Amino acid sequence: MTDISSMSLTRRAIMKAFAATAITAAPTFSQAAGFLRGAGDIRRIRMTSPRTGEHLDTIYWIEGDYINDALKEISLFMRDWRTDEVKPINSNTIDIMAASHNLLDAHEPYLMLSGYRSAATNAMLRRRSRRVAKNSRHIKGQAADLRLSSRSVSQIFNAAKACGGGGVGKYSRSNFVHMDCGPVRDWGS
Repeated sequence: MTDISSMSLTRRAIMKAFAATAITAAPTFSQAAGFLRGAGDIRRIRMTSPRTGEHLDTIYWIEGDYINDALKEISLFMRDWRTDEVKPINSNTIDIMAASHNLLDAHEPYLMLSGYRSAATNAMLRRRSRRVAKNSRHIKGQAADLRLSSRSVSQIFNAAKACGGGGVGKYSRSNFVHMDCGPVRDWGS
């Protein structure tokens, strides 16, 4: 595993992290299209949801092009599980999640605790905890709360932070990392 605690990565480095998936990605039908196009330059995201019991393993980008059906599948997977509302998830957020996963050299899928949240769900959560932002990026489809059992919160936090693509929050007591595509910033302990 790469020591990412002291790495300062550029967007070019993030692209190199994505390039690694071409070699390590398991063959799937969705990947076949990339190889048929002479590819290998792919982006993949793997997640499970403890709330719905669903699993997602999809290639969402091939040779510079996002795959619309895969982005819709990701948005459906990351829906507000309380209301079943779906909002398109920002592709920059997905890229940050995938790049962080690659930097961690993790083989297990993310455990996604929260993706999109409706305004009503966010308001309900805000009443329960002062740590929930009033104008959360979750409401905009621009954030995810994730964990990996094989990596510490600090390791995931450092990987996401190294991407330099948005906001990264470390929630050690709750055992998850928040990633979003907003302004570059970090917080938490």
